[in-house]
Amino acid sequence: MPEEKKDIEKIIDSLSPNERKIINFIHLKNFEELKKKSDLDYAAIMRALEFLSNKNIIKINIKKEKIIDLGVNGILYLKKGLPERKLINLIIQKNSISLSDAKKNSLLSDNEFAAALGVLKKKLFIDLKDKIIILNSKKQEIIKKTIEEKFLENLPKSFNELSPEENYAFNNLKSRKNLVILKYKSLVNFSLTDLGEEITKRDLSDSSKMIEGVTTEIIKNSLWKNKKFRRYDIQSKVPEISGGKIYFVEQVIDYAKRIWTEMGFKEMAGDLIQPSFWNFDALFTPQDHPVREMQDSFFIKNNSSNLSKGKIEENIINKIKKAHEGGIDGSKGWQYSWDKNIAQKNLLRTHTTCLSIKKLFEIAKNKEFPAKYFAIGKCFRNETVDWSHGFEFNQTEGIVVDENANFRQLLGYLKEFFKKMGYEKIRIRPGYFPYTEPSLEIDVFHKEQKKWIEFGGAGIFRPEVVVPIFGRYIPVLAWGPGLDRIIMEFFNIKDLRKMYENNFTDLRKIKIWRK
Repeated sequence: MPEEKKDIEKIIDSLSPNERKIINFIHLKNFEELKKKSDLDYAAIMRALEFLSNKNIIKINIKKEKIIDLGVNGILYLKKGLPERKLINLIIQKNSISLSDAKKNSLLSDNEFAAALGVLKKKLFIDLKDKIIILNSKKQEIIKKTIEEKFLENLPKSFNELSPEENYAFNNLKSRKNLVILKYKSLVNFSLTDLGEEITKRDLSDSSKMIEGVTTEIIKNSLWKNKKFRRYDIQSKVPEISGGKIYFVEQVIDYAKRIWTEMGFKEMAGDLIQPSFWNFDALFTPQDHPVREMQDSFFIKNNSSNLSKGKIEENIINKIKKAHEGGIDGSKGWQYSWDKNIAQKNLLRTHTTCLSIKKLFEIAKNKEFPAKYFAIGKCFRNETVDWSHGFEFNQTEGIVVDENANFRQLLGYLKEFFKKMGYEKIRIRPGYFPYTEPSLEIDVFHKEQKKWIEFGGAGIFRPEVVVPIFGRYIPVLAWGPGLDRIIMEFFNIKDLRKMYENNFTDLRKIKIWRK
């Protein structure tokens, strides 16, 4: 048998059942037809095509096409109408309407109403004078469908096939939340090679005599006789298998927890929602401090804690009140009238330090001296989101309560923790916090951004924090660095927002935390 013929026979003997199924339909050159004729799903066909391509039986060309489709809100508004359509229909009935009445009667959310108002003003359909919305266009023009409405009705659509008018509509809609989405569709083209043409001339339909794998039954009953074993192709790529693993953020959290426990610390935990008393007041943060304002904190609307009915002893509340107003342990305090109602307002905790102050209260009750505790938890701040800031973040907290604790020990704990987290050198500089004195900031140099990045603060609790709880001053070392920037550094995440996208493709590729 000629060498070339032998090679073809070997290739035929290596064809899998799915390759044999689709090879006779390759001439269709249409993926959907191939799917229908072979009765295989997308993944099975793509694997078979790739195997055939590796054997040089076919050529594959995969072209990615951008497709514009409806987002979640786009699907909803296609059925119920865009917010601007609802609002303009209301205005048409009266020609003019007050801003408050329009908002009330349109039944739109605050965001929808603001968006609708902006769109209508941009299209010059309305004027807004002295909080009165006035119709500014002919009704015959307004009742016609807008280009945005027509565009939504015609989706999905190829991005490359947009007319100038459709492109204008797309640009208007893409900035609005979940109205339209841009996704990619793979267009698969394939054709037979000369080798493929030769192989398709052979009879490939009867694969019943081919044995795919050896089983006990085949050996026991001699079912292998008069049959051929399919040749295994050890050169073709096989599908990647993504093993199960712990979410990469949790890997870092677990590692950090081990560091603290190995250093002799016990773990503390608490609720995400805390009264302002624990989050601010017990930490000697004045009630008029900017950090309490809505731009920095997420307060829970119409939700407060009744401190009198809680587990906080009244004398502790009174002592913290005195610390703020002045007159405790020689401190002048903040010299204002402390308001219990403000202290009762609930919010999403802005730091895990509220857990430390609550733990001090328990330590005092149980007379647990010395004591070392840590916490790792999520915190929330109303910050402008960018590559290095988010409105939620992970923080690691620690306290050491010891009569002999000092500033050098504080630096030692911090250097040891960061060393075990992979940072040999850190920068310590003076800082300010209302509840610690002295205070310090911890910085680490970011190689990608080429600048020092703040990782968090630390210090020794002030007497105004400690004395109301213990009745006397005891040194308490405290710190609360963030973990998210450490996570970014190790996993080469250049934008903090990427950490919470949960893109499965990226998650499968991300490396395991190893230090």
